[in-house]
Amino acid sequence: MKPVLRYALPLIGLFLGTSLIAQQPPAPAEQHPAPIERSPQDQEPVPPLLQHDPAETAVITANARAVVLDVVVTDAKGHVVHGLQKSDFHLVEDGQPQTLNSFHEHTFTATGAVQAPQLPPNGFTNFVPSGSSDAYTVILIDAVDNTPQVQSYVRSQLIDFMKNIPAGNPVAIFQLESTGMRLIQGFSADPAVLLQAAESKRDSIALPLIPIGQRGYVAHLVRQDTLNHGLQSMGRYLAGFPGRKNLIWFSGSIPRTYWGGDLGSPFPDAEDFVSEIANATDALTLSRVAVYPIDARGLETDPAFSAANGRMPSINSSTNFNTRRFFDHSDIEDVADRTGGKAFYNTNGLKQAMAEVLESGSNFYTIAYTPTNKKWNGSYRNIKIETSQPGLHLEYRRGYFAYNETPQQIRRVAALRRIAASQQAKAPTPTNFQSAQIGPGPNGNFVSSMQLGAIPPTEIIFTASLSPGTSVQKIDKAAPPVSAKDLPPALLKKPLRDYSILFAINPNSLHFTATPDGIHHGEFHFVTIVFDDQGTLINSQETTITLNLKPNTYQDVMHRVLATKQVLAIPAKGNYFFRFGVHDTLGDKIGAMEVPVDDVKLGIAGPGQTLTP
Repeated sequence: MKPVLRYALPLIGLFLGTSLIAQQPPAPAEQHPAPIERSPQDQEPVPPLLQHDPAETAVITANARAVVLDVVVTDAKGHVVHGLQKSDFHLVEDGQPQTLNSFHEHTFTATGAVQAPQLPPNGFTNFVPSGSSDAYTVILIDAVDNTPQVQSYVRSQLIDFMKNIPAGNPVAIFQLESTGMRLIQGFSADPAVLLQAAESKRDSIALPLIPIGQRGYVAHLVRQDTLNHGLQSMGRYLAGFPGRKNLIWFSGSIPRTYWGGDLGSPFPDAEDFVSEIANATDALTLSRVAVYPIDARGLETDPAFSAANGRMPSINSSTNFNTRRFFDHSDIEDVADRTGGKAFYNTNGLKQAMAEVLESGSNFYTIAYTPTNKKWNGSYRNIKIETSQPGLHLEYRRGYFAYNETPQQIRRVAALRRIAASQQAKAPTPTNFQSAQIGPGPNGNFVSSMQLGAIPPTEIIFTASLSPGTSVQKIDKAAPPVSAKDLPPALLKKPLRDYSILFAINPNSLHFTATPDGIHHGEFHFVTIVFDDQGTLINSQETTITLNLKPNTYQDVMHRVLATKQVLAIPAKGNYFFRFGVHDTLGDKIGAMEVPVDDVKLGIAGPGQTLTP
């Protein structure tokens, strides 16, 4: 499938502008981008992309060589301190003083809930509108680590908190279960919506089903794997939201094997923890996430002294209990300290802790500097910030890993060239989304994001314009059209309707790797999958676009909307769901969304389209 280069792109540009203006400032491109013309000097035609503001969303990149930090400043009583100036902050990296390039104070002002923009009929986007704050609050209920009793208490405290939350605070709710991470409520700044989500059975208790192995190793390793994949999904969802994210994590401990165990510790220190999660999701670096762990077990007493115990407590039992709690609390303090958050434990006031995070995490200072150390070799660099005013407490991320991804990306480009040379004019092999690997791997993360009900990534924001066929058709089972080629044989007997899908993206949201010859390379996959209500894949289509752009063409492409079109056949009757996805393979960025087929209105063409015959 070739990208569509001539459509009613002014309508698409208006569509994109309507959906993005609430989140990000406009790009310097035209308000109504012109259609892309294919240059005979380029190897491939050009696809669609979205707006991306590096100043807001990028914290550390090998190209920009800039470090952005959010700093929460409080006084001796824990109250947020306002009015500090750039000259009040002094920053050193690995002992070397650094010069601050930029400085900005963020102060939350309640402005009421932000309503979603009205989209044209049969137009859909994975952009999520939220509040006007520069900070977002993420609540994670860890159902794997906490008992059902603890989860019930967390839920009651969450409901009480939502009853009094001021409008304008964007909040999302996740739950980590033994089967993975679940999005209970996407970002919303409407207190009524948030309260309804907290009271809903959507976040009902999920009993931990992790198997227990010898000395508990299997349990810990499985939980670690579940957590890594879950935070990966969360990180890809958070990536589309600029600014600071405050992650309130109701969990008593960080998953690890026993201290000194022969299998070693998966997170022997907080530095490794940050590296592990950052490598998988970018959540704790590129997406500016500050972690606020809250021990949901509250104020605990040694169970050996419980009246239900029925016997005298032993010295060993008390020592074991105190040792476990010491390491649990040390771990969550380390993670909070390294990411710029704060740990809460030995308190039953969970709603008060959430309120404190909401207050302090929404009032902060953002500073940026260019490191004097120009060696981007992957080493960890320590950061220390002080103020000229005494008695103040600072919360900020304590370091970062100086990664340089450019050589790896260039190697990927070389690999793509070798594959292209070997295949010559052959079409790329489509991904089998029904049986492909889910999880880490070249395409595993994308496959995970394309499953029915998966958390929708927002690393790439895009729109999909749908146009249903004007009539139902019966096809020749012996020679089905391309739109029905992946349908199961049993469904080929049923009346079918074609749906035309037009993807539209701003090129600035995609990643291009420049090689020394000045050519900008990119490879992008556009995928539509249709599932039934049981999660069975019914039909799918994949479009792969490879771009090798000369400098002048690349600059021109950055000012234009890109589009590609697909057509899929779906049974006219039944409960089906579209899953749309875009994968930037060189940058490993993903965007996805899910649309019930019933939400597509018959007899109406989506923006930029005409009704299909």
